Amino acid sequence: MLDLDRLPLSRKQLRSIGHATARINLWHGSVRSGKTIASLLAFVIAVATAGPSGLIIVVGRSLQTIERNVLEPLQDRALFGPLAQHIVHTRGATTATILGRTVHLIGAADARAEGRLRGLTAQLAYVDEATLLPEAFWTQLLARLSVPGARLYATTNPDSPRHWLKVSYLDRIAELDMRAWHFRLADNPSLSAEYVASLAAEYTGLWRKRMIEGAWVVAEGAIYSEWDEDRHAVDELPPMRRHWLGVDYGTTNPFSAVLLGLGADDRLYACAEWRFDSRAAHRAMTDAQYSAAVRAWLADMDVAPEWTFIDPSAKSFSTQLWQDGHPGVARADNTVADGIRSVAALLAAGRLFVHRSCDGLLGELPGYAWDPKATERGEDAPLKINDHSVDALRYAIHSTSHEWRHLLSLNREQTPTPYDQPR
Repeated sequence: MLDLDRLPLSRKQLRSIGHATARINLWHGSVRSGKTIASLLAFVIAVATAGPSGLIIVVGRSLQTIERNVLEPLQDRALFGPLAQHIVHTRGATTATILGRTVHLIGAADARAEGRLRGLTAQLAYVDEATLLPEAFWTQLLARLSVPGARLYATTNPDSPRHWLKVSYLDRIAELDMRAWHFRLADNPSLSAEYVASLAAEYTGLWRKRMIEGAWVVAEGAIYSEWDEDRHAVDELPPMRRHWLGVDYGTTNPFSAVLLGLGADDRLYACAEWRFDSRAAHRAMTDAQYSAAVRAWLADMDVAPEWTFIDPSAKSFSTQLWQDGHPGVARADNTVADGIRSVAALLAAGRLFVHRSCDGLLGELPGYAWDPKATERGEDAPLKINDHSVDALRYAIHSTSHEWRHLLSLNREQTPTPYDQPR
């Protein structure tokens, strides 16, 4: 049913599959390095040979990520051949069938998910993206793997060197019944040179070290180290093909709306900014007043953004805009780390520029920094000061990433220089 010889596996992948016999088995390293395929094969082999006692569990950040990262690859006939027909799952269901065995699917987005494990006795567990899980959930999962010979299989991209998975497990591997394999892009024999180059262009700074080089490195200093006002700030704008709006809502804190445009030169521009600081103005504005002000600002520019992405916590303002007939109101994608990476990739690739009229944004970008106290806890989090316009920019950019991601793979000579820079 499963012929490893027919699969384009590297020696490291084959070695990890054959030696994944410890209580804890961890594949970690860069994206698309082959670690997931190796771990899935090892897990399926374990399912095929497991005894009848104890549950089999698959864990991920959410049911959707489990379906995308675990079940869909297993059902890919191009990858797994005849095995794929023995992976049965109905989208949205909390169980799947793998080689005739019932497998329980558990999402673990926060510490409360730990309760879903209480009372269970498990013999096998597969964990997707282990660093994204709460430590308490991981600890409880290991406690539930109480059947003799029970095993855990897990994958992850690197995180902070102070992350609990690194400190309490990888750094103590000699003391534990644990095996781990570190993967780099070069360990995946199926990737073309063109794809590797394109993937590398999407990651810069901290994320390049983690996602491309596979290193557990600390976040420190400026978040947008790629930012250079002399290079990225412009006085003129090209004709715009499309517009989107990002809004960071504030009452006691500043309110910021950043208009993002896709230029005719295939570059993104922070075209304009509307900002109100209630503290500086010594007066507050209601949701209705904010709505009227933003809509009047857009009307003055004769711009109708396709979508307006709003801080997800600002439900009352979203409702107000909708009631006022503002089109395309949507919750912003507020995954902070991924959003920061999207902005950083565009800056590094020379695909994002800021018009000099955006005073708030220009003032915040150079000082936007990692929180050292969060870093000490093994977390990546920005300091929550002077971040209102950069958050609005992040909302607009990351929420539209599917619209512009292809621009990162374009060669610089394929598009003209930024509109107002010397040619």
